[in-house]
Amino acid sequence: MPRKPVELSPAVARSFIADMRASFAVKDSIKRDEIAARQACLLSEHLGPREKRLRVIEVREMFVQMRDHE
Repeated sequence: MPRKPVELSPAVARSFIADMRASFAVKDSIKRDEIAARQACLLSEHLGPREKRLRVIEVREMFVQMRDHE
């Protein structure tokens, strides 16, 4: 069964983009992980109760994929 896309509020989407840009701007990998962890928590709040929580590595992969489409 195909999954329904997650609807994010504009504020959450702007926060994601801002954190994505910040993640690529910092050189420290610990800071990048902190940024990705913050977004993993925020995005997981918007997923349905059946969905699993996002991992930091998944958010970092989303950052890379979104950077290529920005």
